[in-house]
Amino acid sequence: MMPLFSRLKGTLAYVGYYRLCMGPERLTLVTTLTFTLLYNLAFWRSTLAGHDPTAPGTWLLAAGYAVVLTSLQYVVFLLFVSRWTVKPLLALLILIAAAVSYFTNSYGTYFDSTMITNVLQTDTQEAGELLTGGFLLHMTLFAVLPILLLSRIHIPVVSWRRALLRRTGYLSLSAVVLVASVFLMYQHLSPLMRNQPELRYLVTPGNYIVSMERVLATNDQVAPQERLPLENDASITDHPNQKPALLVIVVGETVRAANWGLNGYSRQTTPELAQRDVINYSEVSACGTSTAVSVPCMFSPLGHEDYDKSYIAHHESLLDVLQHAGIDVTWLDNQSGCKGVCNGVVNASISAKDYPSLCQNGRCFDEALAEELKRRIEQSTGDTVIVLHELGNHGPSYYQRYPDAFRDLTPTCDNADLSKCTQQEIVNSYDNAILYNDRVLSDMVDFLDQQQRFAASLIYLSDHGESLGENGVYLHGLPYIIAPDEQTQVPMVWWISGVMRKRTGIDATCLKTKADEPYSHANLFHTVLGILDVTTEIYRPTLDIGRSCRAPVILSGK
Repeated sequence: MMPLFSRLKGTLAYVGYYRLCMGPERLTLVTTLTFTLLYNLAFWRSTLAGHDPTAPGTWLLAAGYAVVLTSLQYVVFLLFVSRWTVKPLLALLILIAAAVSYFTNSYGTYFDSTMITNVLQTDTQEAGELLTGGFLLHMTLFAVLPILLLSRIHIPVVSWRRALLRRTGYLSLSAVVLVASVFLMYQHLSPLMRNQPELRYLVTPGNYIVSMERVLATNDQVAPQERLPLENDASITDHPNQKPALLVIVVGETVRAANWGLNGYSRQTTPELAQRDVINYSEVSACGTSTAVSVPCMFSPLGHEDYDKSYIAHHESLLDVLQHAGIDVTWLDNQSGCKGVCNGVVNASISAKDYPSLCQNGRCFDEALAEELKRRIEQSTGDTVIVLHELGNHGPSYYQRYPDAFRDLTPTCDNADLSKCTQQEIVNSYDNAILYNDRVLSDMVDFLDQQQRFAASLIYLSDHGESLGENGVYLHGLPYIIAPDEQTQVPMVWWISGVMRKRTGIDATCLKTKADEPYSHANLFHTVLGILDVTTEIYRPTLDIGRSCRAPVILSGK
């Protein structure tokens, strides 16, 4: 036994002290080739879908793509490596590639600029939920071990003339290989990039690098010091001898229309709302597939068709227009922030210290948001708008979005690592969260209906949907052009009190007859202006859902 132990100890010592000698160019080539073969499984799965894996032609096609992929990234990486920078740079690339490959392989994530924005805006609690055992194991195998191996590589010292000659040779040869491979593969590459342009967001680690560069180049993460007003003419129509208006806008989080009980889902996930006199809109499209896109968009006068990220970032939101008109506006957040929408109005986040019985592990259930709403309403007097940004169904920890009392559908997925659960377990947890949200919204409606000081109304609208494993895709954030309906179709509910109907002249029966027509996030901005009788040139009556179902009022607009 001892001789065996001694030999093993000697072998480990030999491996530990042995250092492979390799120049920067060759080391970069080996690393880039490793990226192509081991870190791009999602790319290969999508690219070779529909091809017979046993056919020689498939292997030949894969080899051609591999040469293009490797030579393209190699040429770029080679421009930045030297004897001094090669190890730090490659270590960073390995770390990025390992993390990106985990999410592309496990959740079907596409790393475009929108996804990078989501990553940069994710709070620590959201990020912590993604640090699962599966992720840590993946990072150990695909980041830690390769970086340790990289550290053992010896980079020889050569003269600057020889280094320059060698670098020129490698660059020239790799450029020739790239051009030749693209030329030979053009008949396959051209239709692939034309019909599936989103595949470029699966090329790791290039997808992350290019998208990050675009985000930083556009300075998207820096809020403008002064936002431009949408219009300077906002005013509110006076309603003498009428109660002040109170509008509660509930921004749902990650709830998809497909699992919404009021939309005819096989499960009744909204049993309490079904007993309230609410108007349910069954065909509503989100502006984007992520909070970073949808929330700013839904509070802007733009929709998905004319979405302009720069315009939205540099202009005030719906909330500013309402405030300019003399309405008290407050944003209450139980999520990762308002994405700039509430910068000009009163805003606050729900604190676990204020509602300890409704919070756990640093997160508060949305009942805490409802309790804060009641407190704010008691302090309000004039025309008021309060926006609530829910925790909702944000994944992957769906099981943490509702109290144990709402664990109705079992078995549930009680793990942030969705790969540990069956799809049915994931759906059960997700639906339980909707059942809980149904209770929260119903309680809000009951409170608003019972209070006597305001002409009240509530609009609930989710920011985007969610994939729950359909076609191997999880969570959200896919490029809109390829996003499934599960990510783009969202629920919307409108409740209007009798007092508000009288104040505005809205016919709820008329609204219900139009509830199955197609709507989108673009309707929110103008519908809110309409119900509050805010006069401004930016108001578009054609996008106001309630306009055709109310008595004539004086509202200027296009």
